[in-house]
Amino acid sequence: MNLSKNNRTCKKGHHYFKTSDCPTCPICEAEKKPKSGILSILSAPARRALESKSIKTVEDLSQYTQAEIMSLHGIGPSSLPKLLEELRKNGLAFKEKNSNL
Repeated sequence: MNLSKNNRTCKKGHHYFKTSDCPTCPICEAEKKPKSGILSILSAPARRALESKSIKTVEDLSQYTQAEIMSLHGIGPSSLPKLLEELRKNGLAFKEKNSNL
């Protein structure tokens, strides 16, 4: 695996270094990070995973099962405790698995 850093420039003109092939600009991602709400406590990959499902609030999150959220690409084991705590603080929980399946 090649671990040398490549100097890159994004479409907005930000200069940054990356060791992976990931095209995401870390400066653009930092600018997009919300200041408050559930998305503000998550890493960029986890935030993008929830945004891909239009999950922007704890109320939105409570409409999904824990398994559904954990299956999203970008949601890792460190995200789950944060999500559970936000749900708990708001008197919510993940949707229960449908017993009719």
